[in-house]
Amino acid sequence: MKRELDNLVVQMYASGITYDEAVREFRRRYIQEVLGHHRGNQCKAAKELGVHRNTLSRIMADLQMDPAQIKLGLKRPPRSERPFAPPVQLVRSK
Repeated sequence: MKRELDNLVVQMYASGITYDEAVREFRRRYIQEVLGHHRGNQCKAAKELGVHRNTLSRIMADLQMDPAQIKLGLKRPPRSERPFAPPVQLVRSK
């Protein structure tokens, strides 16, 4: 993992990304990952991140993260858009 991070930092620096932009993007992605793990539950995510729920909300606002969009991305697609899976048949053994 350290090697991947080192490569990412080198690429970001070489492409001219500023320190502030890099930190901001890291924070956004990290918070998105934790929120996704908790299915958009900000209370659980805040606890895992070690911050108060209100602090997480403020951080998300500063990073221009929309909680509604995050939750929307976690919802299952409508039935019409889900891949077809044939029903499972149970077989009784004698």
